[in-house]
Amino acid sequence: MLKGFSPRTAVAIVIANMIGTGVFTSLGYQLADIDSAFVLLLLWFVGGCTALCGALTYAELATRLPRSGGEYHFLSQIYHPSLGFVSGWISALVGFAAPTALAAMTFAAYLTAALGDALIINQQLLAIGLVIVLTLFHCRSTQSSAGIQNLFTLIKLLLIVAFCSLIGATHNNPAPISFSPEADDHLLIFSSAFAVSLIYVNYAYTGWNAVTYITGELDDAQRNVPRVLITGTLAVMVIYIFLNGVFLLAAPIDLLRNKIEVGVIVAEVTFGREGAVVMGIVLSLLLVSTVSAMILAGPRVLQVIGEDFPLFRFFAAKSNGGVPARAILLQSALTILFISTATFESVLIFSGFVLGVNTLFTVAGVFVLRFRDRNSEISSGAYRTFGYPLTPIIFIGLTLWTLVFLGFSRPIEVGYGLGLILAGFVAYLLVLRLGGSSVGDKPDRNRGENI
Repeated sequence: MLKGFSPRTAVAIVIANMIGTGVFTSLGYQLADIDSAFVLLLLWFVGGCTALCGALTYAELATRLPRSGGEYHFLSQIYHPSLGFVSGWISALVGFAAPTALAAMTFAAYLTAALGDALIINQQLLAIGLVIVLTLFHCRSTQSSAGIQNLFTLIKLLLIVAFCSLIGATHNNPAPISFSPEADDHLLIFSSAFAVSLIYVNYAYTGWNAVTYITGELDDAQRNVPRVLITGTLAVMVIYIFLNGVFLLAAPIDLLRNKIEVGVIVAEVTFGREGAVVMGIVLSLLLVSTVSAMILAGPRVLQVIGEDFPLFRFFAAKSNGGVPARAILLQSALTILFISTATFESVLIFSGFVLGVNTLFTVAGVFVLRFRDRNSEISSGAYRTFGYPLTPIIFIGLTLWTLVFLGFSRPIEVGYGLGLILAGFVAYLLVLRLGGSSVGDKPDRNRGENI
């Protein structure tokens, strides 16, 4: 039998999924309406606490409902197969394809910003090329996927530490900015600008749940899933706060405002144009592991949908290397479509909204699950959410707050998101009519023919 993923690889997948586009791009958008360093770092702290509350809740769901598929599996089991299908629909069409596209687009933006005229290929083709190369690696085998993921995540962490250390050691003229709270900061904290900025931050933390998409392939999942979720989320929270503090200290706010390539700008202010070229290349390499992790984890949702719905059985098949190659190829094709047709910010807001709705209902599911099983004996090995019920309530409250404000401030993107959700319910009815469903049959988590 093919070996599954180790806890080390799972942590690498979580960290790589989280540290990607958001932390290197969203600060510029936040600075459009918020110029307080204290409030900006508070954003990243609040976002980290939200993600941790979600991770603690998902840890219980994953140990009590152990199977790959993430929200698709949880919502199908807790509520109804239709909600699970819509969640899977979102994950398959947007949840991974859009963030993968954003990470690839940011990779290309950083590299072209650094190399300029020396790079003869345009940004779109560069982003598409990265997706294609990594797709080929992940279509080979589980061992190939784990190897490339561990390597690029290690490189990512080492480069982040080196970047921050170099900035701290060589920057002799810090930007005139204070990290202490100011008199009017409370007005910003309770403003719509803070709520909308939190969407960007929450998007940057997206990926803390990545291990739940490969639960069925993780060694000793019941014991390791909670550890992976909590360890990965806490590590990224510390890195994010520290990294944004470095960004704010190293470059004037006016240079960063409304800019995507924040890291390159900071490097140019610190090291000059030559240093910016090197750091731009380095920062673009950080995003390779993010694209890789999403190409690895995302297709597992489509694979599980294929196990449950005969109409999609084609995508449940695994290659001789133990990977859902067909599902990987489809997700990569959707990613390339996003890269080719959508603008960066619209994809970010649109995907951030639908992913927020997805995780909101999943975290709320822990209350449903406990109420439903209140008279049943719970497995002694199942994880119980730390801080329950406060932990999931915090996550639900903060997520609802940001989604409501987003609805008022960006109604077009939210409208597209709601349209995608509605289309998911229509697709579910069509799928049932055309091919039926086997949800509820207690499928073997490793089910699926080999290609």
